[in-house]
Amino acid sequence: MHFFSKITLASFAISALAHPGEHHEHNEAAELSKREFKTHARRGLAACAEKLQARGGVMERAAARRAATVAKHRQARGLAVRDTDSVLNTSHLSSEEYTPNTPANIIFASNKTCILNPEGEVGPYWVPGEYIRTNVRDNQPGVPIVLEGQFIDVETCETIPDLYWDVWNCNSTGVYSGLVANGNGNSADTSNYNATFLRGLQKTDADGVVTFESIFPRHYSGRTTHHHMVAHLNATVLPNNTLTGGTAAHVGQIFWDQDLINAVEATAPYNTNNVTLTTNADDHVFLAETEDSDSDPVLEYVYLGNDLSDGLFGWITIAVNVSATYDPSYSFVYTASGGVAQSGGSDSGNGAGGNGTMPSGAPPSGTAIPSGVPKR
Repeated sequence: MHFFSKITLASFAISALAHPGEHHEHNEAAELSKREFKTHARRGLAACAEKLQARGGVMERAAARRAATVAKHRQARGLAVRDTDSVLNTSHLSSEEYTPNTPANIIFASNKTCILNPEGEVGPYWVPGEYIRTNVRDNQPGVPIVLEGQFIDVETCETIPDLYWDVWNCNSTGVYSGLVANGNGNSADTSNYNATFLRGLQKTDADGVVTFESIFPRHYSGRTTHHHMVAHLNATVLPNNTLTGGTAAHVGQIFWDQDLINAVEATAPYNTNNVTLTTNADDHVFLAETEDSDSDPVLEYVYLGNDLSDGLFGWITIAVNVSATYDPSYSFVYTASGGVAQSGGSDSGNGAGGNGTMPSGAPPSGTAIPSGVPKR
């Protein structure tokens, strides 16, 4: 068996190779804000320890045990904080026999440290207006994965219910849905504007937990294998099962062990992509997430069966400052007419590309239609 966990992300990127058209900005004020947040976050974890250990319940069983226990033993042994090399040299394969049916209070009680970072790199391919749904596979070929995350308030040490976890990644050949761009698959294939594969949102439960069914992504030019995410707070669900309003309290990316990536990419259809592999050690976002930040953004994981064809189960704890607000940029919005190119900026707040209307055709596989809303 194998398994995944870790953290949240941070960092404005340095310029780097990626999908052609990826835009990365360096902002000194943002860098200062990020450093200040990291300092506050570390203090926040330390302040949480006594409170969390003093009471029972999900927090003591879950993220608190990961934050407080590991921090205590590190200090007792005089161990250094995490850095890029230590993260790269750590195996995140678990010997636990967890499955997606294992209770969250058991999964998140493992002794894994949750380190906090503020705003990470959103990347160029966030598409607002996507559906709220659990299964985002849309029949895409590849290694099936189940992702489970738990969100914790860094200031109160409480779980965060009713947060919407917005997740997206490329497919097994390195292509993102919902847009047409040079370097993103066949730029002549305009049908990709209407595609929604491997994108979706889900609301956390009372324990701050949310689960997705997706597939393992592939690397592409200049980037290692990764998942993107945005955490939305105080948002409203529209009748068409999309999200509107609220704030983005966290932006980041999460990763997998390099040896696992290598194993996956030796299988079909991953091995049909001849783009030069960028490893975790050479990925600018991975480096920014782990260098001098005490952050380990690599997923813990288990195999669900005997080999990769049976799929993987992974989980992560993500600590969020609920008072923070970020403004992730985007170039496309999913509308009733499919993906539509935008000039960028923050979400208009109207959902579904500003018109609040359900995209034409049946909802994607796995979409949960709210009660009282007719299926089309």
